[in-house]
Amino acid sequence: MDRFPAPARPLVARLTQAAAADPPRAVSFQGAPGANSHVAVAQMFPDGLPLPCFDFADAIDAVKEGRAGCAMIPIENSLHGRVADIHFLLPESGLLITGEHFLPIRYALMGLGAREEVEQAVSHPQALGQCRGWLHAHGIEPMDYPDTAGAAALVAERGDPRVAALAPPAAAELYGLKTFASGIADAEHNTTRFVVLAREDGVIAEGPRMTTLVFAVGNVPAALYKAMGGFATNGVNMTKLESYQRGGSFAATEFYADVEGGPGEPGFDRALAELRFHSERLRVLGTYRRARERG
Repeated sequence: MDRFPAPARPLVARLTQAAAADPPRAVSFQGAPGANSHVAVAQMFPDGLPLPCFDFADAIDAVKEGRAGCAMIPIENSLHGRVADIHFLLPESGLLITGEHFLPIRYALMGLGAREEVEQAVSHPQALGQCRGWLHAHGIEPMDYPDTAGAAALVAERGDPRVAALAPPAAAELYGLKTFASGIADAEHNTTRFVVLAREDGVIAEGPRMTTLVFAVGNVPAALYKAMGGFATNGVNMTKLESYQRGGSFAATEFYADVEGGPGEPGFDRALAELRFHSERLRVLGTYRRARERG
């Protein structure tokens, strides 16, 4: 809790105390109160108890240790791509993806003093990346901080009118800041996808499903082509495929994939069996209800 800026600590303490009284209802998230993840928790779990955590590892640990029933974690943004470290944290967490949620993102520039005094904007790197063009057009220098709402609390704590925060609009009221500009994003489609992580599979209501998995193929010609063949021949749509490096080898042998469908669907089962045959390692991270259509 001490890692949060001082203005955020009373709010963090109050939410943490409420979550501790009923851990199954607690939903951990990364960031200070007022962060986009906090907004996503409120939308998807209106009866939940938000549990703020300073970083992603803390939010995941809260679930693993039983202090929260699940975690709400941003995984990718339509403007700025995947969230750093998530592709490593998810497979290693031991948790399962049980749901997804899409949150339209708009930021506000907030601070002390007057708008004309602002020289720098502090926020999470994802937020700064999503508003890079706007900041450049207004001559404002970006400054990295681990959290958007935490950046607002930091600005309130420092009291420097030259430094503003780029944060969700509600953070201004929470931390006593003035709103200088609102509705900020470099594109109208700016949206973040969140996933819900839990220790056990969720109950999937009727409707279309998604499955997320990670796998590795051998470093031989056409290995990935062969592994992917089963999805094409069985008519299974793969909506995302990303490679990433592990172990400092500079070899893209690890892959993260989102696939439409789930176990029990004949085409999906055949495609997964073929992927397993051609993979050195395969782990299903979860099957969950699809929140919106792809494409």
